[in-house]
Amino acid sequence: MSRKLFGTDGVRGRANTYPMTAEMALKLGAAAGRFFRRAGGVGNRVVIGKDTRLSGYMLENALTAGLTSTGMNVLLLGPCPTPAVGFLTRSMRADLGVMISASHNPHHDNGIKFFGPDGFKLSDEAEAEIEAMLEGEIAPAPAEAIGRARRIDDALGRYEEYAKTTFPAGLRLDGLKVVIDCANGAAYKAAPGVLWELGAEVIPVGVAPNGTNINDRCGSTYPQTAAEAVVAHGAHVGISLDGDADRVMILDEAGRVADGDQIMALLAGRWADEGRLQGGTLVATVMSNLGLERHLERRGLHLERTAVGDRYVVEAMRRGGWNLGGEQSGHIVMTDYATTGDGLIAGLQFLAEMARSGRPASTLVRQFETVPQMLKNVRFTAGARPLEAPAVQAAIAANEARIQGKGRILIRKSGTEPLIRVMAECEDPALLAEVVGEIVQAVEAAV
Repeated sequence: MSRKLFGTDGVRGRANTYPMTAEMALKLGAAAGRFFRRAGGVGNRVVIGKDTRLSGYMLENALTAGLTSTGMNVLLLGPCPTPAVGFLTRSMRADLGVMISASHNPHHDNGIKFFGPDGFKLSDEAEAEIEAMLEGEIAPAPAEAIGRARRIDDALGRYEEYAKTTFPAGLRLDGLKVVIDCANGAAYKAAPGVLWELGAEVIPVGVAPNGTNINDRCGSTYPQTAAEAVVAHGAHVGISLDGDADRVMILDEAGRVADGDQIMALLAGRWADEGRLQGGTLVATVMSNLGLERHLERRGLHLERTAVGDRYVVEAMRRGGWNLGGEQSGHIVMTDYATTGDGLIAGLQFLAEMARSGRPASTLVRQFETVPQMLKNVRFTAGARPLEAPAVQAAIAANEARIQGKGRILIRKSGTEPLIRVMAECEDPALLAEVVGEIVQAVEAAV
């Protein structure tokens, strides 16, 4: 069964235009409610969280109407990180979790992500079934069985307390000055509070959301803001989250940025030394740097690659029984602690290593030398299929032949935006630039 509405991370688009309309959110809520009532569960209960986008109010109300119309009881969490929804879905014994967020996208976008009763994101097959239900009539509950909705005032506190339990007992962050950039997003209250309670001197950035400034020149996709704060305040480390706090970038004391690959390498090495890395395997996507793979091989560890998207990383981890994975973009998945990427908990693991080792961030974030990598995006209009153009295919084939034995090329369509992503790695920087440039030129001509 194919999916058209759902992408790699739920349903996403520009707010108040298809599919991110109140009407579609109502229908999605009704379909998801009917699907999970049909599948059974405990108490017919659903939790809904959101980030700080203005459109979140509209979508929250519409989803609530759709869900209650099919008899689901809705528990409204308010603004909270995406991983908090996964955690609270399980903790509150809900049948379904919903997060309203477009993650790292600008405020004018929004999205809807679903979590099953186990706290993990839904499979492609489950999403396809929900999508298929939208094409028919969704039977409402009888009047006496309509669901109720209520606010859960202490939801964020429950998640904060849990996050602190993932930090090693006996360690504190006393003496560490930490910049935390919350991207004016979902973790603007939780992250600074947790760090302060663990003893850190906290310099908060991006903690004044107004509905339209989420991810605006701040957060993990714009780490310059956190870098400037680290240098200005003489901080020991910076932690930069995205709008829904499921991804993280780490900045050292000089403001230099470490991506998800370096963080995963650090954690994989530490966990392997402690005998905690299940199967000696780290799971990452095809986007992770070749240098990470070589680093793990030298340690006698294995890198398992998946398609792009943290959900595919998690699915591979669950199939293989592995407990650490993530993406170069900063999703760090630790199934010992969370069911999805958790930027705050990943940041805490990094800080724990700083506290344990006494080493500065600059030494911890340089786990391996990266192979030069270049990524360029080409935007296309709806309905266009540039990757099917003969000229584009010819350019890809020719440049794959040029780079063979020296690196690799990865061309893919984004699952969340109308972009063609052209990525290549090569030990020869000049050849790398030529290869990416020629392919991008071909794609742009096709677009």
